[in-house]
Formats: sequence, structure tokens, C-alpha cells
Amino acid sequence: MTERPPILRDHSLDAATARDLQDTARALVLAARAETLPLFRAAGLTADNKGATGFDPVTEADRAAERAMREVLAQRRPQDAIRGEEYGATPGSSGFTWVLDPIDGTRAFVSGLPTWGTLIAVCTKDGPVHGVIDQPFTGECWEGGAVPARHDGPHGGRALATRAARPLSEAILFTTFPEIGTPEERAGFVRVSERVKLTRYGTDCYAYGLLAMGQIDLVIEAGLNDYDVCAPIAVIEAAGGRVTDWTGGPAHHGGRIVAAANAEIHAEALALLGEDSR
Repeated sequence: MTERPPILRDHSLDAATARDLQDTARALVLAARAETLPLFRAAGLTADNKGATGFDPVTEADRAAERAMREVLAQRRPQDAIRGEEYGATPGSSGFTWVLDPIDGTRAFVSGLPTWGTLIAVCTKDGPVHGVIDQPFTGECWEGGAVPARHDGPHGGRALATRAARPLSEAILFTTFPEIGTPEERAGFVRVSERVKLTRYGTDCYAYGLLAMGQIDLVIEAGLNDYDVCAPIAVIEAAGGRVTDWTGGPAHHGGRIVAAANAEIHAEALALLGEDSR
């Protein structure tokens, strides 16, 4: 398979717009944290199953966090469109769309596992221009796009940079497989997993944060929605990584996703994922 050329998006924003998008995203983080943290590991928390097949939980924390973020946007940027996991789409006139996942990793949330997070992205028609991955329980926040990529947490903050190129045999791969994905998609994943040094499972959006900060090399997923991936795309690309679908095309609509620390390891993974289509 021939790899496509890099996806180039125009991230140029005037300084005032960039600052307002960043400030708004941070306001959304605070609004969501106020709703999710009190319910994380709370006694008696219940979850409804919204999945047609399998267990796809949603809790009051998911719903309340999205409502709170929508209220912030109504006050700060009422001209922008919104696309949220729990309450769908709201039209706008500005050309910007906020893509919100109040709790990415609700299965982890209801299990008490701190790998869930709130995903916030602002997009144009070409894809995300700014994104935030926020993990309230650990106090960690990754952001990038409208501003240089950065990680902040209880032990301080630093600029984000993905890992340098290395052989696939030395790579660390994260995924939620085999929890999601078709048999064919799992087979593609296994082709990559068999070549890497270490594979870890079930880390939800936390995996994308680790990739952006240079801890791991690859995240491979399937069956994602736009709200699952728009924020990670913005953060990872701002940190120097690459995120595409399994054919090397744009990933911001979801589907099959390969996120890589650099172009070299991205190309190696892409070639293996595409083997069954040759």
C-alpha cells in the first residue's frame, strides 16, 4: 500500500481568536469537572445501557457534564455549532464547531478506573484546530492546536513532544481491542501487535495523552465517532505526531484510527493494517 502524503490543515488563527478558543476550552474543562468528579467512584452510581448490542453505558455524569459545557458555550460563543455525544448537533453560523465527549471511557468511569477523560475539540470544515484531553481525577490536562501543545498536572507542566522514530520492534502500542472492532479489524491490529515490543489494552483517551507526551508510539482503534477522536487529533498533531484513518486519509470523522508518534512508525503500521486489502 502506498502511503498518502501528510494531511495538511490550516491552523492559522488570529491571536485574539486563538486565545478566545483556548479560554473557552478551559472554561469547558472546569464546567465538566464540576459534574464528573463528584460522581466518579460514588456509591450508588447507576448506568443506562444505550447500546443496541453489548454494553454501552451512559451515566448522569455524562449528561450533566455535556449540559454544563453547552451552557458555557451558549454564554461565551453562541455563534458556534456544537456536536456532542449525548445531545447531538446544534447548528451555528461562525464556521467553528465544538465537538464534545463529556466522558470518553464511560466503561472505565463506572468501573472506577481513571483512564476516562473529557474530550473537547473545536473544528472547522477541514478538521480540528484545537483540542483538550482532560483527566479530572489525576488532575492532568493535555491541550494543543490554537496554542503550542502542553501537558499540565499536579506535578507541574511541560511542552508536549511525541517520541522520535524507532523500529516497530521497539514500539509500544495501545488500543481498546478486542473490546471493539470487527474480526477483520482485529486481524489488522494483530498484524501490528505481533511486531511491536509491548501492547497494552483498554486505556481509552488516556492512551492519546500518553502518545502526545512521548510515552508510547502507537494507538490503533476502530469503530470510533468524531467526538472520540477530534480532540486527540488536535493534541497529537500539535505535539508532532500523525493521526489518520487506516488508509492514510483524514480521521476526524472517526472510524478506523491509527495515531502515531512520527511519520516513520505511522508508515510501518499503515502498511501492516492494509495488508488484507492488497
